[in-house]
Amino acid sequence: MQGVGFRDALRAQAQALGLTGWVRNRHDGSVEALACGEARALDALVAWARRGPPAARVDRLVRADCTPADGDGFERLPSA
Repeated sequence: MQGVGFRDALRAQAQALGLTGWVRNRHDGSVEALACGEARALDALVAWARRGPPAARVDRLVRADCTPADGDGFERLPSA
């Protein structure tokens, strides 16, 4: 859901958990993220994302294995 600060809140959570990756809005109104790090930290981020920040409505969350991206930190990318 866009307009509730989801990307910034997810980015802050990911950084606090020591994860790397990115988050961005999609033109269809969804939010997409790629997070890399320790399994416990990823589980914690997924648990947080199921609720999201206040005022967010999370209808669906899809988790998939992926190849880690190169880089440091957790970025907020432009919409795709």
